[in-house]
Formats: sequence, C-alpha cells, structure tokens
Amino acid sequence: MQEITIIGKRDVLDLVHLRSFVSIAQLSSFTLASQKLGLRQSTVSQHLQRLEQVLGRRLLDRDTHGVRLTADGEALLPHARQLLSLERQTASLFEAAQPRGRLRLGISEDLVSGQLPALLQDFIADYPAVELHLTVALSRDLADMQDKGDLDLVFAKRRLGDRRGEAILREQLVWLTADPDAVLATPILPLIVFPPPSLMRTLLMEALERAGHPWRIVCSCQSLSGLTAAARAGMGVLVQPRNLAPSGLRELPPSALPTIEDVEFVLVASPRADRNTIAAFTHLVRERLANGLRPVR
Repeated sequence: MQEITIIGKRDVLDLVHLRSFVSIAQLSSFTLASQKLGLRQSTVSQHLQRLEQVLGRRLLDRDTHGVRLTADGEALLPHARQLLSLERQTASLFEAAQPRGRLRLGISEDLVSGQLPALLQDFIADYPAVELHLTVALSRDLADMQDKGDLDLVFAKRRLGDRRGEAILREQLVWLTADPDAVLATPILPLIVFPPPSLMRTLLMEALERAGHPWRIVCSCQSLSGLTAAARAGMGVLVQPRNLAPSGLRELPPSALPTIEDVEFVLVASPRADRNTIAAFTHLVRERLANGLRPVR
C-alpha cells in the first residue's frame, strides 16, 4: 500500500511523503529526519513540499530556532501516524513469525522521559498482538527481577566492562544543577541521588572519593521526577546521562567537578523470551536512539 486517496481531491496522499512528514515532526529537524530515513535532506524537503501541495496547506514553519508544526500540521500528524501504522500492520500480516503474546518489559528510570513514550507508542501500533507489561525501576533491581524470571526483556544501564546484555549506546554522565554558581560556592557538595543499589550513585561517589572532594546527600528518591524536582528547586547537584538530562537544569563545566565514568545502556533478553518479539523491540530501539543518542559502535 503506497497511496491513500483523499475524497474530493484528484491527488492522493503518498505514504512515503507522510513518512517524511512524521519523521520531521518527531525529530524537529530535516537533517535528523533524513538521517533516520536514509535519504538526502533535499529529498525529504521535496516530500514535504509535495504533501503541502496535495493538501493545499502549510504543515511546517521553519526559522532560526528550528522546525515547528502549524495548526494544520498538528491536525494531520495523528492521522498520518495512523495511516503509517496501518501500512506496517498490513505488511506484518505476511511475515512468517509475527510477534505476539506477553512481553514483560523492564525500563530503567533514566529512560522514562525523552523518547520512551514515542518508542512504546510505535511498538504497540506496529505489533498489536503483543500484550505489554511495563516495569520501571533502578537498573540493578530490574536485573534482580529478571534473574528471578519476572521480566522477559530489560532496557537498562551497565558499567563499562560488564558483559550483561547487548550494548545499545554509551553515554557520558554529567553534573546538573539549577544554579551552578551557588553550588560551586558551597564547601561541601550537596548531592541529589537515587538510593542504593543505583549505579550512577556508585559511580559519582567513586569519582568524588578519588578526587578527595567532600560531599553530603541532601535528597534521595527512587523516582527521577522527584530527583529532578529537587534539583530544579536548587537543593543540589544531580547526575544524569548528558543526552537524557532533564530540562530546567544546567550542566556544570567539566573542570568544576571530577569526571564520572561513562555508562552503557543495554538490552538484556531472558533465555525463554520470544525471539521474534525481542528482535522487533531491539530493532525499534536502535532505530529510535540512533537519531537522538550516540549508538555503540
């Protein structure tokens, strides 16, 4: 299926053009959209122009600050996603091994924001026969649950050198705060951290101990949203992967505090998990994250 006829118009909507439009809308960038689709940027621009010509409406506005949807673009976006989802579902009917059944998925707290909602939305739309059970927790807790047989697939962090799971991307950890000057003026560094057994808590404390930098914990919380709220309130510093840093916080200069060891995000599949479902989710994760984060080479 490549074209959808619009009643009352002599032209048709081309799914290739819709795919370019949706990618631009998701990534807010013609450059990133072209990289995701494996097309030249000029080709993606032509797709959008043709789509606007067919509809007789302007769908995107571009200025020095980036790309944003017009009111007509906002109206089209959910319908475009629905049409593309229908195309994928139709194609999947003829695949020999269609993912189906239950997927017990564990996700690290760090990944809850950012691209996760859109990733899950695409996965559910592409594979409606899969029943998704989602658990959000610290990486170590997810590993323990998986070892007990409670999770089929875990998307979480590991320390460099660990061998558990398939590495998807490597991320630099950075120090974040609402007011860098105020934090750096304190003789004892105020820390906002996950409780044990948090990997990032371990790594940042190791970095501070090696440098002999004094510290104290001012806030500990299981939830990233809680830690972010404390950091935005100016209570202290929070450590997060650079490309997953919450909005409203500023990164401290590299020379201000000790460098923290990088982490890797990995997918860990249980031996008894359905191979087709795991492969489908892994493919979608790589496709999503390759455009917004640095994939492991």
